[in-house]
Amino acid sequence: MENELQLKEIVRESYGKIAIDSEKSCCGSGCGCGGSATFMDEDYNSLNGYNPDADLGLGCGLPTNFAQIKKGDTVIDLGSGAGNDCFVARAEAGENGKIIGIDFTEEMIIKAKKNAQKRGFTNIEFIQGDIEKIPLDSNIANVVISNCVLNLVPNKKAVFHEIYRVLKPNGHFSISDIVVTGELPEKIKSAAEMYAACISGAVMKDTYLKCIEEAGFKNIIVQKERSIILPDEEAESFLSKEEISSYKKNPIIKSITVYAEKE
Repeated sequence: MENELQLKEIVRESYGKIAIDSEKSCCGSGCGCGGSATFMDEDYNSLNGYNPDADLGLGCGLPTNFAQIKKGDTVIDLGSGAGNDCFVARAEAGENGKIIGIDFTEEMIIKAKKNAQKRGFTNIEFIQGDIEKIPLDSNIANVVISNCVLNLVPNKKAVFHEIYRVLKPNGHFSISDIVVTGELPEKIKSAAEMYAACISGAVMKDTYLKCIEEAGFKNIIVQKERSIILPDEEAESFLSKEEISSYKKNPIIKSITVYAEKE
């Protein structure tokens, strides 16, 4: 697998292309994580503030549904994409809340700003930046959310330390992400396209939760967990029929939504 700079460039190129293609095709929720993983996505239709224009099908959970956002809260969304979770968070935080979306990809920031401008939202800000070094002051957020993004970041420990830094005392996060509970086949781990598709960058669930604990967080709770099954058309590029059958019987790829608090 490539080094950290190469991995970041894979993400930048893949998600920049998704943003551009969505402008051309109005694909809505049909794009998928890394352009191919709509099988991970969950249904936002019942959530207040949901905007189909901002839903590119890039998520693996509904972190805003578990985030306990209150009126007037400042909320940071890491890997905000076209703004989907930011708009749902705004509906929860209200007119007096503040929503800040951070994304690595310029094309996504442009698309998210357009979506916010269409609706006249003045309390949402989108900033281009690397979430390993969040371009914001310390102790400013009540809540941090993120949806299927940290698996794309090479240095996950750095991200959790940054989340801790930007949260106010007694603040908390709710993050949906992909983890594994067993060893991925080497062909999947070494495939750049599977990294961009949120699979090969996933770490062991126990390791992921340990990173959260080591960053200083308390009251760590897995709010939701579900198995992710690779569709045959995805898996056939990397696995034999026998391997596919085996992994379906014992799925090791999981979507988890995790909550934790800063003291």
